[in-house]
Amino acid sequence: METKSWKTIKDEVYGEKGTARRDQLDREFEGLKIGLLIREAREKKQLTQQQLGEIVDKKRTYISRVENDGSNLTLKTLYDIVEKGLGGKVKISIDI
Repeated sequence: METKSWKTIKDEVYGEKGTARRDQLDREFEGLKIGLLIREAREKKQLTQQQLGEIVDKKRTYISRVENDGSNLTLKTLYDIVEKGLGGKVKISIDI
C-alpha cells in the first residue's frame, strides 16, 4: 500500500492550489485554526465561554460557534475577543 502525503491527498481530492474547491477548503481550514487558537487562549486565561462572552458582550453560544468554526467571524469581533476579552494581539498577514 502506497503512503500519500496530506498535500498529495488534497491535490487529488480537492484540486491543486488555486482551484475554487481547494481554495474553499483552505479558507475553511483557516477558520478552524482561528477557532482553535481562540479556544486555547481562553483556556490558558482560565475563562469559561460564558465569562469571555460577558467581557465582549456576546452570548456563550456565539463564543462556542466561533471556537468550533471561526470562519464566520467579523474582524471587529475577532479584535474584541482577542484584545478586549483575552488581552492578546491580532496579527494579520496577506500573501499575494
